[in-house]
Amino acid sequence: MTENKNKKKNVQKNKKKLYCEVCGLVVTVDEECGCVDTCDLICCGKQLKEKK
Repeated sequence: MTENKNKKKNVQKNKKKLYCEVCGLVVTVDEECGCVDTCDLICCGKQLKEKK
């Protein structure tokens, strides 16, 4: 059971997280589609920033 928890944490670390500077909404990108080079996600009228 411990292996499953560690594996799940590693998968979550590799996911891209974006956040809204206005309201604090956080979006996790599970899988990038690859159909375009960049994709702008907008919240509260502003583009989401990458959380580091």
